[in-house]
Amino acid sequence: MRIGIDFDNTIANYDGVFHAVAVERGLIPADFETSKNAVRDHLNGTGRKDDFTELQGYIYGARMDLVPPYPGVAEFIAAAIDSGHKLHVVSHKTRTPILGPAYNMHAAARDFLESNQLLSASMMEPEHIYFELTKEQKVARAAALDLEVFVDDLPEILMMPGLPKTMRRILFDPKNVLADSSAELERHSDWRSIRQALLG
Repeated sequence: MRIGIDFDNTIANYDGVFHAVAVERGLIPADFETSKNAVRDHLNGTGRKDDFTELQGYIYGARMDLVPPYPGVAEFIAAAIDSGHKLHVVSHKTRTPILGPAYNMHAAARDFLESNQLLSASMMEPEHIYFELTKEQKVARAAALDLEVFVDDLPEILMMPGLPKTMRRILFDPKNVLADSSAELERHSDWRSIRQALLG
């Protein structure tokens, strides 16, 4: 199989990271809810959208050392490669943040994959890693690669026109909060379940 995997919130697990850095920067109190979405919604809802945008660029560009992979993703990648499947990371993000210092976020993501032993001769190949600038370019890349399976945390990506009609679309939903918007998608909450579904 040709399998595509999104990067942010699918391989890279930001649980607690946005909270920790927002507290460090004095943007929220320490007892605030720890999820990334809670931090985002709070800052956006209190007129500090630019603070969140800059926070996101800082984490994606300079603090990926705080971010772990999701449990089970390394084991899935190793098992898939060992079984002869072709894996590609296909994600979208600007090269540098919209606000704040011009960190190279593509390089930081590649460094993350390498430092977590997900990028090597026996794991994913460097030339199979794609960071596109827009959602549309991401979908076009997935189509050009003729992926048979794509795993993403965003229902809107998996339902965008342009993806191959025969593609198996897997929604990664670790908090089980996307059921209402993903009835037509195959949904899994952890990588062990995805591994079982795809590799047996």
